[in-house]
Amino acid sequence: MRFIGLFVGLVLTSMLVVCQGNPPDEQGNPDAQSPDTALEKRVEAQPEPPKQEQSIPDQTSQPEKFPDPIPERHPVPDPQPTEPTKESPPTPDADPTGLPAAGNPAGKCSIPADARAEDVSSPRTVVGTGTPQSCTSDAFVKAVAKGGVITFNCGPDPVTITVTETAKIVNDTGPKIVIDGGNKVTLSGGGKHRILYQNTCDQKQKWTTSHCQDQDHPQLTIQNLTFVQGNAKGLDPDGGGAIFVRGGRLKIVNSRFFNNTCDTTGPDVGGTAVRALSQYNNLPVYIVNSTFGGRKDLGGSGSNGGGISGLGISYTIINSLFSHNQAIGNGANPAKSGTPGGGSGGAIYMDGNRIVLELCGVHIHDNTANEGGGAIFFVSNDKSGELIIKDSLLENNPSKGFETSGYPGIFAITKGKPQVTNSTLK
Repeated sequence: MRFIGLFVGLVLTSMLVVCQGNPPDEQGNPDAQSPDTALEKRVEAQPEPPKQEQSIPDQTSQPEKFPDPIPERHPVPDPQPTEPTKESPPTPDADPTGLPAAGNPAGKCSIPADARAEDVSSPRTVVGTGTPQSCTSDAFVKAVAKGGVITFNCGPDPVTITVTETAKIVNDTGPKIVIDGGNKVTLSGGGKHRILYQNTCDQKQKWTTSHCQDQDHPQLTIQNLTFVQGNAKGLDPDGGGAIFVRGGRLKIVNSRFFNNTCDTTGPDVGGTAVRALSQYNNLPVYIVNSTFGGRKDLGGSGSNGGGISGLGISYTIINSLFSHNQAIGNGANPAKSGTPGGGSGGAIYMDGNRIVLELCGVHIHDNTANEGGGAIFFVSNDKSGELIIKDSLLENNPSKGFETSGYPGIFAITKGKPQVTNSTLK
C-alpha cells in the first residue's frame, strides 16, 4: 500500500506541474528596464507555487535559468589608468591553523541587535559524534537539508570538512537556519564545489510563497565558520564560490573566507566568496567581524567582486577586513567590443537602484580590479543608492581602468557624493 500511495502522489504531482508550468523563462532583454522594475515584473510573472508543499518535485526538469537582475547598464567612463600591480595567483590553503583571524582588530563600531550572532544552545542537528572522522561531507549536507540550528561535534581540535557536493537549504526548514562552526570548523569546496546554496526561487528547494523574490524566509545565519576553496565556475546561477543566496535573509558573523573563486570573465558574474540577491523588504545583508582574504595567498579571485557581490540588494559591513582579493575579468559592463567583460570591484561589487552599502570599522587594502573600483564598485543606476563609509581605512586598492575622482579605489554612481566620515581613503 505504501508503494501504491507513493505512485499516486507522483502522478498527482506531475499533473500539478503540467497544469502550472515550470518557473518562467527569465531571459528577457537586459537593457529594457531598471533592476527593481525587472524584479517586480518577474514577481508578477511567477506562477503560484504548488499547493501541496510536500509534493515530490519533477526530478527531470532542468534547473531554473537564473535571470540577469541588472538590466540597466551604466556607461563606462574614460579610463584613468593606474600603475598595474603584479600579484601571484592565490595558493589554496585549507589548513585552519595559522591563518588570519576573523574581522578587523581596529574596528570598534557598535553592532545592532539584529546583526549579532544567533543562539545555538538548542540545535536541531549536531554534525559529528566527537571525532574528526564523524564530521563528513554527507553528514553536513544532510544537516543543512534539515535546516534549523546546526552545530558541530568533531573533537577538541580544528577540523576541515571537504564537501563532495553543495549543501542546499530547503526553503521550508526554518524560518531561522543557523550554521555555527564554533570557531573550529573549516568548510572546503576542495576547489571543485560551491559550498552552500539558498534560493527561494528554485523549485527543487521548494516554493513557499508566490513571491519568491521578496519573502522573509529562510533567514540564514553563518557564524564562527571558515570557508575555503569554494568554486562556482560554470554554475547557473553564477557567482558565490562559497555561498550563494537568493531570497529570504542572510547574515554572516565572525567568519573567514579564503581562496574562493567563480567564473573569471563576464560582465555580471561576481562574488568569489558571497553573492546575494533578492533580500526581503530590501533589508541589508549583515557582515560582521569577518575576513575575506587577509593575506596575499588567501584572497578570492573572479570576474567581479573579488570578495562579495550584491545585485539589487544592500550590505551593512561592520568591523571586517577585505584584502588581496582580485576582480580579474576585463572589458567592464557592458563588455567592451572584443572583450568578455568584467573586472570591477576588487573587494566589493554592487549594482542596482535603491541600494545602500554601509561600512563601519572596515579595513580594505591591497585589493585590485582590472577595470573599475579596486576596493569598491558601487553603481546605483537611478542614482537613488547611497555609499556610506564611517570609521574605516581603505588603502592601496588600485583600479587599473577607472575610478571616481577624489575617492581612491572606488568607482561610485550614487545619490550625491559618497558619504565619508572619520575615514581614510588612500
